[in-house]
Amino acid sequence: MKLKLTLLAAAISALALSGCDQKQTTEQTDATPTATSEAAPTTDQASVSGAAGDPDVIAKTNELFEQQFQTHVNRSPEFKTFLGIKEDYGKWDDISPRFEKETHEINKRQLETLKKIDPAQLDEATRLSLELAKRKLEQDIESWKWRLHTYPVNQMYAAHTSVASLLINQHRVDDVSDAEAYISRLNGLPAYFDQLIENLKERADKGVVVPKFVFPYVISDGKNLITGAPYDDGKDSTLYADFKGKVDKLEISDEEKSALIEQAKTAMLESVKPAYENLIDYLGELEKKATTDDGAWKLPDGDDFYQHRLNVYTTTDMTAEEIHQKGLEEVERIHNEMREIMKQVEFDGDLQEFFEFMRTDERFYYPETEEGKQRYLKEATALIDTMKGRLDELFITKPKADLVVKAVEPFREKSAGKAFYQRPAPDGSRPGIYYANLYKMSSMPVYQMEALAYHEGIPGHHMQLSIMQELENVPSFRKFGGYTAYTEGWGLYSELVPKEIGFYQDPYSDFGRLAMELWRACRLVVDTGMHSKKWTREEAIDWLAENSPNPHGDVVKAIERYIVMPGQATAYKIGMMKIVELRENARQALGDAFDIREFHDVVLANGAVPLDVLEELVNNWVAEKKGN
Repeated sequence: MKLKLTLLAAAISALALSGCDQKQTTEQTDATPTATSEAAPTTDQASVSGAAGDPDVIAKTNELFEQQFQTHVNRSPEFKTFLGIKEDYGKWDDISPRFEKETHEINKRQLETLKKIDPAQLDEATRLSLELAKRKLEQDIESWKWRLHTYPVNQMYAAHTSVASLLINQHRVDDVSDAEAYISRLNGLPAYFDQLIENLKERADKGVVVPKFVFPYVISDGKNLITGAPYDDGKDSTLYADFKGKVDKLEISDEEKSALIEQAKTAMLESVKPAYENLIDYLGELEKKATTDDGAWKLPDGDDFYQHRLNVYTTTDMTAEEIHQKGLEEVERIHNEMREIMKQVEFDGDLQEFFEFMRTDERFYYPETEEGKQRYLKEATALIDTMKGRLDELFITKPKADLVVKAVEPFREKSAGKAFYQRPAPDGSRPGIYYANLYKMSSMPVYQMEALAYHEGIPGHHMQLSIMQELENVPSFRKFGGYTAYTEGWGLYSELVPKEIGFYQDPYSDFGRLAMELWRACRLVVDTGMHSKKWTREEAIDWLAENSPNPHGDVVKAIERYIVMPGQATAYKIGMMKIVELRENARQALGDAFDIREFHDVVLANGAVPLDVLEELVNNWVAEKKGN
């Protein structure tokens, strides 16, 4: 396929690179030194220095990357927390339109600075960084015109649940000042939610309102967070329990602990509760404006917006129609492979009947009990531990960070996705986490457990994202950025690789692997169907239910996810197909000289890149191996 030089803006732990530290805005950006200052050599001089580039220019360019990255870090208290930096620890990001516009202007100035750098003066690694940096900024700038086409509050990601997730999972409390910063953040929620409501109003004025089905989810999530003590007589609420648990571990007197907990209780009653109630009330009003039209086509210039999102997420120039047709082809191929498994297990019936058997037979599901959930977590952990012992067969570079398996927290399990991964803290203080959503065990079939563990854990997201974060001599923006087609393409590819070294011995588990790949192929069809071909939510649900073995609840939740995140779901299969294509091309070109470990190192050692850049990197490796 023809690939386009497009770039997905960095998606970092669901945190935008914006913040509320007003001391760090245009002044720092304007003062940033360029790599083409008077001290830098001319192009002619650089050519004399050879392919290695000019060391002075290379050093200044890499310094510039760090300064530009730091400009955005300094503007985001939430991203600082993600990075383990305890500055602005008691603040939330500034999400106002004014601040957003300021970020846009900074991006434009940063791009102009990068354009002044002569690539001929750089070595290969820095040239790649320069290309990626420019393309990231170009993408961010291009996306500016679509900034109001997003849904800041939806069932997949929402400001009112992400703040709780940040406090619970990322806000460490190592001393009294950290606890006080936690309390400060609790007291900061009214102002933060006021900005959120204004953003929702601005979108509503433009005709951008999340579909009607979303509101019961997000309103319920908000109410869950202000249920329990100290808001009522129930058990401790989610945040109250989290704060008390963290303070209890501090080595301070009981009196000091009690004082901190009392301050948090006051903040929850006087700040957190009113903030959530105000937001919930507004969401109730906004719901009256919502419709049952679900596709991106309903938005202003919706077709152009959707094509933009496809370009961004897949890092290709594939059209909606091309993606739709590719999805139909892949669905047919995988269905045929599933029929082979039906023969293997001697199932008497057609594919639809086999799907129904896999959906309903009790052997494939653990009970809806605490014991059933713990069994799932224990076995998923064991699968990952077994895979760890086989990594040397597949990889040269391996992550230093550990990986743990956890259930999605109760406050967000009803609306959260089926499974997801959270990166480790860069400073090693927090491991990578594979989250399994065990809200309904009937949506987590055992036959998919193996593929899911490999995708979210090892050799999937944990390998790729942790290695990227741990890369040395790579600019920070490349360690913490991302391209969905690359990242999720690797995750899906990682479901296949274990099959090739002898895993999935149980044919039903191998069916689960195919079911997971089929799920991603079906996404190509239903995502483009809804957002380009104007399929309704119900039509998409019916099609996905007919063509996949997943339980009905799984299907509904998936379709609702694709509705609020146009284009995102297409990236998985597009990325996987490109990685497999590049691997097989390399294998054919190199013959006996092909080494799967070296191939994986080429794919992972540069961090996340667009698919066309990945193709160039693999082709260069093949040429070097052949001595060309």
